[in-house]
Amino acid sequence: MLTDTDNATPAVVFLCDVDNTLLDNDRFRDDLGDELERLFGAAARERYWKIYDQRRQELGYADYLGTLECFRAGLDNDPQLLDMSGWLLDYPFAERLYPQALETVAHLQSLGPTALLSDGDIVFQPRKIHRAGLWQALGGHVMVYLHKDRMLVAMQQRYPAAHYVMVDDKPHLLARMKQHMGSRLTTVFVRQGHYAENAAGDTVDPAPDITIACIGDLRGRKLGSFLPTGAVINLPSTSLPSG
Repeated sequence: MLTDTDNATPAVVFLCDVDNTLLDNDRFRDDLGDELERLFGAAARERYWKIYDQRRQELGYADYLGTLECFRAGLDNDPQLLDMSGWLLDYPFAERLYPQALETVAHLQSLGPTALLSDGDIVFQPRKIHRAGLWQALGGHVMVYLHKDRMLVAMQQRYPAAHYVMVDDKPHLLARMKQHMGSRLTTVFVRQGHYAENAAGDTVDPAPDITIACIGDLRGRKLGSFLPTGAVINLPSTSLPSG
């Protein structure tokens, strides 16, 4: 039985990933490649992605700005580098939100406190979240870690709750989180983007508790559908600590 004995502690906290969960990051990557080719040519575009892949292996996260810094080698006198920098920083991420993404966030907020839990760097990822309008929509309740599945203790300290719901496009990451948190976590797999496509046919253990085709599919779900069988919520709080 799931209970909330402390009225100051939310009974359920919803956690949402950003890239390819609320926001079509694959579309952003395609646009970035097109812009690189337009400004610098096809060979330079391929060089950027080669550097990107190397840095991702080294750092463990997507580093678009750091990749551009390395990409500038040999191009220091090219004025289009500044255009590329501005393009990245001012990219219209609000136009890349999935259909019903903001409505889904609002629906989850009506069920319980909701926060973003994202992987990424400490500069561009928050910028992306701001530009998409997600920072404002979540009231500043945003966490950005290098590896969020390794920060579950910190997450629970920041947002204590009796139960958590994690919405993400990576089933293997959801499985790792479930292994750590057990029955206190409901995992929701959104089958969107290339990570979801690449995982098709994989054996995922434990399997996601809930699988949906797109983020908008969550809008019709009631709180009980996110909870373990037989769970009971007593006097759930709907507030989070200040972001």
